[in-house]
Amino acid sequence: MPTTQEQLNAFTEAVAQQLGTHCRTAELTGYGLGIGRLIVDGDGRALRMCQPNERRPDRLKIYAALPDESRLTAPHIGVTARSARHVAREITRHLYPQHAEAMQHAAELAARQAQEESSRRAVAQTVTAALPGARVNEQHRYTEILWERTRHPSGQLSPAQTDSVCATVGPSGEWMKVEATGAPDSVIRMLAAFTQSPRE
Repeated sequence: MPTTQEQLNAFTEAVAQQLGTHCRTAELTGYGLGIGRLIVDGDGRALRMCQPNERRPDRLKIYAALPDESRLTAPHIGVTARSARHVAREITRHLYPQHAEAMQHAAELAARQAQEESSRRAVAQTVTAALPGARVNEQHRYTEILWERTRHPSGQLSPAQTDSVCATVGPSGEWMKVEATGAPDSVIRMLAAFTQSPRE
């Protein structure tokens, strides 16, 4: 059973050979608990083989690596390091099917997110076209658009006045929140324009 990083590297290499499919191993970065090693096959599937507890060197945790694990929990299995053949068999029987399912789910989420971003961008572009010079601030799942205009009323003693519009476009562009700030006459004109019935 592997008890050091070098021994785990060799064991992982043996598992990769048992898995076949043009597997190779590589350094596992960003793993802060115990020791670990990466397995990548010819199809680009990646597995993280980890030994989290040095007191139980025979117990391994093997995780399926996903493109974006901030939105999905990576499937994993626990397995006893009896032999490289045993570990490879457990991966093939139990982890690979979960990995395929998780990758399918990840692809569906990515497609949905791309469609959502495209729809939101279309609405944001329409808003910015109506507000020349507006600043656009992209956030997670929403877009903020800020437009400002500074006016200098006649009379030297009158302070400058700033009119502003802050528009927030929600996910998929399905809703939008607008806040208008400024002199009452400016805001009233904005509201009046908003309430006018659109021409057929």
